[in-house]
Order: sequence, then C-alpha cells, then structure tokens
Amino acid sequence: MSDETTAAEDRAEYYFEYRILKDRPGLLGDIASMLGMIGFNILSLNGFSETKRGFLLQAGSENQAEVLSTIMKAMPDVELTALRHPLLRDRIALRHGRFIEGREDETMTYRFVRDELGILVDFLGELLKRPGRQIIGVRGQPRVGKSESIVAASVYANKRWIVVSSTLLKQTVLRQLPRNVSVSDVVYVVDGAVSAREGDEAHREVLDEVLRMPVPVVIEHPDVFVQSARGRWSDFDCVLELRREMGENITGYWNELVNDGF
Repeated sequence: MSDETTAAEDRAEYYFEYRILKDRPGLLGDIASMLGMIGFNILSLNGFSETKRGFLLQAGSENQAEVLSTIMKAMPDVELTALRHPLLRDRIALRHGRFIEGREDETMTYRFVRDELGILVDFLGELLKRPGRQIIGVRGQPRVGKSESIVAASVYANKRWIVVSSTLLKQTVLRQLPRNVSVSDVVYVVDGAVSAREGDEAHREVLDEVLRMPVPVVIEHPDVFVQSARGRWSDFDCVLELRREMGENITGYWNELVNDGF
C-alpha cells in the first residue's frame, strides 16, 4: 500500500447527521466537544431545519465512527440519523442548507424547483467533473431553465459544451461532429425532442457516436429520447427534474410529436 493511499485513508471523511429530540442551551457545543474528544475534525456544518443538523467530519480511523455511533445511541437529547462516507448529495446539502429531494430506483431521480437553480447547477456541475462516460437526463416543461442550467453547470465544471441538438439560441441539429476536440473537457448536450422531430440518418449517426464516447452527455426531454427508440432508461446514470413548483406535472412531448405525424 502506498503512502498516498494510506494518507487518503487517514483523512477519511464522514457525513454525520442528527435530529434534536430535546433542544437545550449548549447542545451544539456539547456535540462539537464530543466530536473533538473522539478525534474528529469538523470541516463544515449546517442546519437543515429547526431540529436537524449535518456535519462533514474528518477522521483518522474507521474506529472513530464506531465510537461516535455508540455514544450517540446513549444520548437522550438527540437521535443519530446518518453516519456514512459523504455522498455528493450530502456535500451539496451542507453547502446550501437544503437537501436534494430524490429517489433511488432503476434510474436515480432528483427533483428541483426553480428557486433551487443554484443547487441544481452545483449538483450537475459536480457530476460533470467526474471523468468518463455519463448519461444524465434533464426533465422539465418548456422555458423552466433546463438549457441555461446545463450551460451554467458546464461552466462550473470548467468544461466546453457542444450542442448536438437544441433550441437554446436557434434550432440546432448536428450532422457532423467537430474534430480535434479533447474528450477530457467536453460536455455534449442533446435535446431529445429536437432529435426525435428533426433528426435524419446523419444526425442519428452523430448521436450514436456521442453516446459511445467516454464523456458526459446531458439529454433534455429524456422521455422522448427513450420513446423514440434512441435509448433506454437503463442507459441513464441519473435524471434531474426541474419544476416551477413542486406539484407541477412534467408532460413531455411524445403525444405532441405523434399528433404532428412523427
């Protein structure tokens, strides 16, 4: 085992979260002092409600987490709700003080509303920083901010975006990919509805080539993309949903395309 690997393990991070059962003065100080005595460094903390607190901790060993879990079970004023190596969702929640709503099924789906655009951009930007092939769907009604969020997230990730199909400025349908492009700093953006409606054989070949590349691909209107037989839900690593308000229904465009003679 290399020194670098050992050092990384020595700096293991944990996401620690608890719910307050009985609030009292000095409770947060007692928790912080207890973490220090066990040997944790507190990297960040935030409150998510009047009763829930989250911490990003740095530990020297796995044993510290076991000790923390045991002590928390014996504390009457708080309830341990999470103690794990941090997920991306945990880091974003600590940064913004708000949790991303989501479910984990065959395709991981995360929900946002327009007043959470900053959280959406951060979350998608962190995903786009990851190396290798990813396919990310973005669902939402027209003019809710999907394309703008994808562009902002690409900037956040310090990556160039290449539009394969879109209506961002004008309707775009690529029939040939640009050459001499480094795959390490590119995000390909696809509008599933535009590709389904306007794509010819040359465009479909471009889509197939993009989907084989070891790069992130963000697909707006993934429902149409799947229903038009260009892909399968199992191809997607995750799907992000953006609504004006949480109760808004995302209808997609498939029926409209069929009615137009697609």
